Amino acid sequence: MSNSKKIKNKKIIGREEKVMKTVFYALITIFALICLFPFLLLISSSFMNEKEILTEGYKLIPSQISFSAYKFLGSNMTKLANAYKTTITIAVGGTLLGLFLMSMGGYVLCRNDFKFRNQISFFIYFTTLFSGGLIPSYILMVNGLGLKDSLWALILPGLMSPWSIFLMRNFMKSIPDSLYESAAIDGAGDFRIYWKIFMPLSKPSLATIGLFLTLGYWNEWYNAMLYIQSTNKYPLQFFLQKIVTQANVQLLVQQGLSINTADLPSESIKMATAVAAIGPIILVYPFVQKYFVSGLTIGAVKG
Repeated sequence: MSNSKKIKNKKIIGREEKVMKTVFYALITIFALICLFPFLLLISSSFMNEKEILTEGYKLIPSQISFSAYKFLGSNMTKLANAYKTTITIAVGGTLLGLFLMSMGGYVLCRNDFKFRNQISFFIYFTTLFSGGLIPSYILMVNGLGLKDSLWALILPGLMSPWSIFLMRNFMKSIPDSLYESAAIDGAGDFRIYWKIFMPLSKPSLATIGLFLTLGYWNEWYNAMLYIQSTNKYPLQFFLQKIVTQANVQLLVQQGLSINTADLPSESIKMATAVAAIGPIILVYPFVQKYFVSGLTIGAVKG
Protein backbone atom coordinates (compact mmCIF):
# COMPACT_ATOMS: atom_id res chain seq x y z
CA MET A 1 0.00 0.00 0.00
CA SER A 2 1.35 3.40 -0.98
CA ASN A 3 2.01 6.17 1.54
CA SER A 4 -0.76 8.32 0.06
CA LYS A 5 -3.34 5.56 0.66
CA LYS A 6 -2.09 5.07 4.25
CA ILE A 7 -2.41 8.79 4.94
CA LYS A 8 -5.90 8.82 3.39
CA ASN A 9 -7.01 5.85 5.51
CA LYS A 10 -5.67 7.53 8.66
CA LYS A 11 -7.63 10.68 7.85
CA ILE A 12 -10.82 8.64 7.32
CA ILE A 13 -10.29 6.78 10.61
CA GLY A 14 -9.56 10.07 12.36
CA ARG A 15 -12.82 11.58 11.07
CA GLU A 16 -14.79 8.48 12.11
CA GLU A 17 -13.33 8.64 15.62
CA LYS A 18 -14.25 12.32 15.95
CA VAL A 19 -17.80 11.63 14.76
CA MET A 20 -18.18 8.70 17.17
CA LYS A 21 -16.81 10.74 20.08
CA THR A 22 -19.19 13.59 19.27
CA VAL A 23 -22.17 11.22 19.14
CA PHE A 24 -21.17 9.47 22.36
CA TYR A 25 -20.61 12.75 24.21
CA ALA A 26 -23.97 14.03 23.01
CA LEU A 27 -25.75 10.85 24.16
CA ILE A 28 -24.00 10.93 27.54
CA THR A 29 -24.92 14.60 27.98
CA ILE A 30 -28.57 13.89 27.17
CA PHE A 31 -28.59 10.93 29.55
CA ALA A 32 -27.00 13.04 32.32
CA LEU A 33 -29.63 15.75 31.85
CA ILE A 34 -32.40 13.14 32.02
CA CYS A 35 -30.95 11.85 35.30
CA LEU A 36 -30.50 15.37 36.64
CA PHE A 37 -34.03 16.53 35.79
CA PRO A 38 -35.86 14.69 38.65
CA PHE A 39 -33.35 16.06 41.16
CA LEU A 40 -33.85 19.64 39.94
CA LEU A 41 -37.61 19.12 39.96
CA LEU A 42 -37.36 17.85 43.54
CA ILE A 43 -35.49 20.97 44.68
CA SER A 44 -37.74 23.42 42.84
CA SER A 45 -40.91 21.70 44.09
CA SER A 46 -39.75 22.06 47.68
CA PHE A 47 -39.93 25.85 47.20
CA MET A 48 -43.40 25.81 45.63
CA ASN A 49 -46.54 27.17 47.25
CA GLU A 50 -49.07 24.51 48.28
CA LYS A 51 -51.84 26.11 46.23
CA GLU A 52 -49.67 26.07 43.12
CA ILE A 53 -48.83 22.39 43.57
CA LEU A 54 -52.48 21.43 43.99
CA THR A 55 -53.68 23.47 41.00
CA GLU A 56 -50.80 23.22 38.52
CA GLY A 57 -48.74 20.27 39.73
CA TYR A 58 -44.97 20.12 40.19
CA LYS A 59 -42.98 22.51 38.01
CA LEU A 60 -39.31 23.08 37.32
CA ILE A 61 -39.70 26.86 37.69
CA PRO A 62 -42.27 27.85 40.33
CA SER A 63 -44.36 30.96 39.79
CA GLN A 64 -43.88 32.01 43.40
CA ILE A 65 -41.11 30.91 45.75
CA SER A 66 -42.30 29.74 49.16
CA PHE A 67 -40.23 28.67 52.17
CA SER A 68 -43.18 27.26 54.10
CA ALA A 69 -41.94 23.67 53.84
CA TYR A 70 -38.49 24.56 55.19
CA LYS A 71 -40.08 26.71 57.92
CA PHE A 72 -42.12 23.67 58.90
CA LEU A 73 -38.92 21.62 59.12
CA GLY A 74 -37.26 24.45 61.03
CA SER A 75 -39.98 24.34 63.67
CA ASN A 76 -38.54 20.96 64.66
CA MET A 77 -34.91 22.10 64.48
CA THR A 78 -33.81 20.48 67.76
CA LYS A 79 -35.26 17.10 66.81
CA LEU A 80 -33.87 17.45 63.28
CA ALA A 81 -30.39 18.13 64.68
CA ASN A 82 -30.69 15.06 66.94
CA ALA A 83 -31.76 12.98 63.94
CA TYR A 84 -28.73 14.14 61.96
CA LYS A 85 -26.50 13.39 64.93
CA THR A 86 -27.89 9.86 65.26
CA THR A 87 -27.57 9.16 61.53
CA ILE A 88 -24.01 10.49 61.34
CA THR A 89 -23.06 8.44 64.41
CA ILE A 90 -24.38 5.15 63.06
CA ALA A 91 -23.11 5.89 59.53
CA VAL A 92 -19.55 6.69 60.60
CA GLY A 93 -19.35 4.08 63.35
CA GLY A 94 -21.05 1.33 61.35
CA THR A 95 -18.99 2.02 58.22
CA LEU A 96 -15.63 1.97 60.01
CA LEU A 97 -16.46 -1.13 62.06
CA GLY A 98 -17.98 -2.90 59.06
CA LEU A 99 -14.95 -2.18 56.87
CA PHE A 100 -12.63 -3.47 59.58
CA LEU A 101 -14.54 -6.73 60.09
CA MET A 102 -15.26 -7.44 56.41
CA SER A 103 -11.71 -6.65 55.32
CA MET A 104 -10.40 -9.06 57.95
CA GLY A 105 -12.85 -11.69 56.68
CA GLY A 106 -11.77 -11.11 53.09
CA TYR A 107 -8.10 -11.29 54.08
CA VAL A 108 -8.55 -14.63 55.86
CA LEU A 109 -10.58 -16.15 53.02
CA CYS A 110 -8.05 -15.10 50.36
CA ARG A 111 -5.17 -16.89 52.09
CA ASN A 112 -4.38 -20.23 50.45
CA ASP A 113 -2.77 -21.49 53.65
CA PHE A 114 -6.05 -21.18 55.59
CA LYS A 115 -7.40 -24.72 55.76
CA PHE A 116 -11.11 -24.04 56.24
CA ARG A 117 -11.55 -21.12 53.83
CA ASN A 118 -13.91 -23.05 51.48
CA GLN A 119 -16.14 -24.27 54.31
CA ILE A 120 -16.43 -20.80 55.84
CA SER A 121 -17.09 -19.28 52.40
CA PHE A 122 -19.97 -21.74 52.00
CA PHE A 123 -21.51 -20.74 55.34
CA ILE A 124 -21.24 -17.06 54.40
CA TYR A 125 -22.82 -17.73 51.00
CA PHE A 126 -25.58 -19.80 52.66
CA THR A 127 -26.83 -16.69 54.47
CA THR A 128 -27.66 -15.11 51.11
CA LEU A 129 -30.15 -17.92 50.40
CA PHE A 130 -31.91 -18.21 53.76
CA SER A 131 -32.56 -15.91 56.70
CA GLY A 132 -34.06 -16.37 60.13
CA GLY A 133 -36.95 -14.01 59.45
CA LEU A 134 -38.32 -11.00 61.27
CA ILE A 135 -39.62 -12.61 64.47
CA PRO A 136 -36.41 -14.53 65.34
CA SER A 137 -34.37 -11.41 64.54
CA TYR A 138 -36.56 -9.29 66.80
CA ILE A 139 -36.36 -11.82 69.64
CA LEU A 140 -32.58 -11.99 69.27
CA MET A 141 -32.12 -8.22 69.27
CA VAL A 142 -34.57 -7.47 72.09
CA ASN A 143 -34.53 -10.50 74.40
CA GLY A 144 -31.19 -12.06 73.54
CA LEU A 145 -28.97 -9.00 73.17
CA GLY A 146 -31.11 -6.48 75.07
CA LEU A 147 -30.72 -3.80 72.40
CA LYS A 148 -34.22 -2.33 72.55
CA ASP A 149 -33.98 1.46 72.14
CA SER A 150 -30.20 1.22 71.55
CA LEU A 151 -28.23 2.59 68.60
CA TRP A 152 -26.50 -0.79 68.35
CA ALA A 153 -29.81 -2.14 67.08
CA LEU A 154 -29.32 0.13 64.05
CA ILE A 155 -25.64 -0.70 63.55
CA LEU A 156 -25.40 -4.48 63.98
CA PRO A 157 -27.95 -5.64 61.33
CA GLY A 158 -26.08 -3.86 58.51
CA LEU A 159 -22.57 -4.48 59.76
CA MET A 160 -21.69 -7.51 57.60
CA SER A 161 -22.60 -8.28 54.00
CA PRO A 162 -21.71 -11.58 52.25
CA TRP A 163 -21.38 -9.78 48.92
CA SER A 164 -18.94 -7.26 50.41
CA ILE A 165 -16.87 -9.98 52.09
CA PHE A 166 -16.51 -11.84 48.80
CA LEU A 167 -15.66 -8.58 47.03
CA MET A 168 -12.87 -7.97 49.54
CA ARG A 169 -11.67 -11.54 49.18
CA ASN A 170 -11.53 -11.38 45.39
CA PHE A 171 -9.78 -8.01 45.46
CA MET A 172 -7.16 -9.21 47.93
CA LYS A 173 -6.54 -12.27 45.75
CA SER A 174 -5.23 -9.90 43.09
CA ILE A 175 -2.45 -8.75 45.49
CA PRO A 176 0.72 -10.80 44.76
CA ASP A 177 1.54 -13.54 47.26
CA SER A 178 5.18 -12.49 47.07
CA LEU A 179 4.34 -9.46 49.24
CA TYR A 180 2.93 -11.72 51.93
CA GLU A 181 5.86 -14.12 51.71
CA SER A 182 8.51 -11.40 51.87
CA ALA A 183 6.82 -9.77 54.86
CA ALA A 184 6.54 -13.13 56.62
CA ILE A 185 10.25 -13.80 56.02
CA ASP A 186 11.02 -10.42 57.62
CA GLY A 187 9.15 -11.57 60.73
CA ALA A 188 5.82 -9.76 60.31
CA GLY A 189 2.75 -11.47 61.77
CA ASP A 190 -0.56 -11.98 59.99
CA PHE A 191 -2.26 -8.95 61.50
CA ARG A 192 0.70 -6.70 60.72
CA ILE A 193 0.76 -7.94 57.11
CA TYR A 194 -3.00 -7.37 56.87
CA TRP A 195 -2.83 -3.85 58.34
CA LYS A 196 0.40 -2.58 56.78
CA ILE A 197 0.30 -4.22 53.32
CA PHE A 198 -3.15 -5.47 52.34
CA MET A 199 -5.21 -2.62 53.74
CA PRO A 200 -3.30 0.21 51.96
CA LEU A 201 -3.42 -1.74 48.68
CA SER A 202 -7.16 -2.36 49.03
CA LYS A 203 -8.27 1.29 48.99
CA PRO A 204 -10.47 0.94 45.86
CA SER A 205 -12.37 -2.00 47.36
CA LEU A 206 -12.61 -0.33 50.77
CA ALA A 207 -13.95 2.89 49.20
CA THR A 208 -16.58 0.97 47.23
CA ILE A 209 -17.80 -1.07 50.18
CA GLY A 210 -17.59 1.96 52.45
CA LEU A 211 -19.89 3.89 50.10
CA PHE A 212 -22.45 1.07 50.14
CA LEU A 213 -22.27 0.83 53.93
CA THR A 214 -22.63 4.58 54.39
CA LEU A 215 -25.64 4.74 52.06
CA GLY A 216 -27.24 1.82 53.89
CA TYR A 217 -26.85 3.44 57.29
CA TRP A 218 -27.85 6.87 56.00
CA ASN A 219 -31.13 5.46 54.65
CA GLU A 220 -31.84 3.47 57.83
CA TRP A 221 -35.43 3.68 59.02
CA TYR A 222 -36.87 0.13 59.16
CA ASN A 223 -34.84 -1.07 62.16
CA ALA A 224 -35.53 2.25 63.87
CA MET A 225 -39.25 1.59 63.48
CA LEU A 226 -38.78 -1.81 65.15
CA TYR A 227 -36.35 -1.06 67.95
CA ILE A 228 -36.12 2.68 68.71
CA GLN A 229 -38.61 4.28 71.10
CA SER A 230 -36.91 7.49 72.25
CA THR A 231 -37.58 10.37 69.86
CA ASN A 232 -34.10 11.81 70.46
CA LYS A 233 -32.61 8.61 69.00
CA TYR A 234 -34.58 8.64 65.75
CA PRO A 235 -32.31 8.48 62.68
CA LEU A 236 -32.83 11.06 59.96
CA GLN A 237 -34.91 8.99 57.53
CA PHE A 238 -37.29 7.74 60.22
CA PHE A 239 -37.65 11.22 61.67
CA LEU A 240 -38.43 12.72 58.25
CA GLN A 241 -40.93 9.95 57.61
CA LYS A 242 -42.62 10.91 60.87
CA ILE A 243 -42.63 14.56 59.80
CA VAL A 244 -44.35 13.71 56.51
CA THR A 245 -47.01 11.50 58.09
CA GLN A 246 -47.70 14.00 60.87
CA ALA A 247 -47.97 17.06 58.60
CA ASN A 248 -51.70 17.51 59.13
CA VAL A 249 -54.00 20.07 60.68
CA GLN A 250 -55.02 17.94 63.65
CA LEU A 251 -51.44 17.57 64.88
CA LEU A 252 -50.72 21.28 64.48
CA VAL A 253 -53.88 22.20 66.36
CA GLN A 254 -52.90 19.81 69.17
CA GLN A 255 -49.56 21.61 69.36
CA GLY A 256 -51.38 24.91 69.84
CA LEU A 257 -50.48 26.34 66.43
CA SER A 258 -52.84 28.35 64.27
CA ILE A 259 -52.36 27.77 60.57
CA ASN A 260 -54.27 28.29 57.36
CA THR A 261 -55.06 24.92 55.78
CA ALA A 262 -54.27 26.30 52.32
CA ASP A 263 -50.75 27.18 53.48
CA LEU A 264 -50.08 23.81 55.08
CA PRO A 265 -47.11 22.37 53.13
CA SER A 266 -48.36 18.79 53.04
CA GLU A 267 -47.05 18.24 49.48
CA SER A 268 -43.98 20.50 49.41
CA ILE A 269 -42.89 19.10 52.79
CA LYS A 270 -42.35 15.75 51.08
CA MET A 271 -39.92 17.38 48.67
CA ALA A 272 -38.21 19.39 51.40
CA THR A 273 -37.64 16.28 53.51
CA ALA A 274 -36.17 14.50 50.50
CA VAL A 275 -33.77 17.40 49.94
CA ALA A 276 -32.79 17.36 53.61
CA ALA A 277 -32.16 13.62 53.41
CA ILE A 278 -30.09 13.38 50.24
CA GLY A 279 -28.28 16.72 50.43
CA PRO A 280 -25.38 15.77 52.75
CA ILE A 281 -24.84 12.20 51.55
CA ILE A 282 -24.63 13.22 47.87
CA LEU A 283 -21.46 15.14 48.74
CA VAL A 284 -19.69 11.90 49.72
CA TYR A 285 -19.76 10.31 46.27
CA PRO A 286 -17.22 12.62 44.53
CA PHE A 287 -14.56 11.65 47.08
CA VAL A 288 -14.87 7.90 46.32
CA GLN A 289 -15.77 8.09 42.63
CA LYS A 290 -12.19 7.49 41.44
CA TYR A 291 -12.07 4.22 43.39
CA PHE A 292 -15.60 3.07 42.56
CA VAL A 293 -15.13 1.36 39.17
CA SER A 294 -11.79 -0.26 40.03
CA GLY A 295 -13.18 -1.47 43.35
CA LEU A 296 -16.01 -3.29 41.59
CA THR A 297 -14.04 -4.73 38.67
CA ILE A 298 -10.44 -5.45 39.69
CA GLY A 299 -11.36 -8.11 42.20
CA ALA A 300 -13.73 -9.75 39.71
CA VAL A 301 -11.01 -11.11 37.45
CA LYS A 302 -10.27 -13.91 39.90
CA GLY A 303 -12.88 -16.31 41.21
